[in-house]
Amino acid sequence: MTNTKVYIEIVKQLREMITMDGLKTGDKIPSERELSERLNFGRSSVREALRALELLGLIETRRGEGTFIRDFRGHQLVQLLSTFILQDEKAIRDVYETKNYIEMDCLRLAIQRMDNLTIDHMKEWVNKSDCVQDDEFFYQIIEMADNHLFLRLWGILKEYYYSLDFPHRDYKKENYLLILEALATKDESKTVAAYYELRNLSCFNDKN
Repeated sequence: MTNTKVYIEIVKQLREMITMDGLKTGDKIPSERELSERLNFGRSSVREALRALELLGLIETRRGEGTFIRDFRGHQLVQLLSTFILQDEKAIRDVYETKNYIEMDCLRLAIQRMDNLTIDHMKEWVNKSDCVQDDEFFYQIIEMADNHLFLRLWGILKEYYYSLDFPHRDYKKENYLLILEALATKDESKTVAAYYELRNLSCFNDKN
């Protein structure tokens, strides 16, 4: 089983355990060691799953007390994302769209925060690559956008999306270069248009 599928399986089993045990907001969940034994997964994998759930606001760790279920109902974005992470039956399209919107928002931030030298280095990397890895390209973009929360959320959504065995898509090198050229001009409209062309989306032209 891949690391991604291990992570998703732990989250699924943890959700089932919480339901079976009748746990609710404010209740303490078993320790990392107990979860590892009960779910039959390594402690490092359990730890990563718990970290992701804590980032999403579903649980909180209190020093010296343990880990507890949080009341996250007041946080609309966290509630939305947690639904995707914990219930994957009808979430494929929503996960894909949300991942796209995060990438677009990070491109907008990158316009403000990336310098031409960084863009030139990325162009050189793209040109030298036989096949550009989409994840690596956007990982670099999001790092340059300098928003740690976006990076973590994007990583979680990306792993969840791939865990659903969605058909793999290859993108053309030229499309990545178009995005970088648009970033260099600091033109948000051109940058978003280049992103839509990469993803083969039509909404941009319909809305503008």
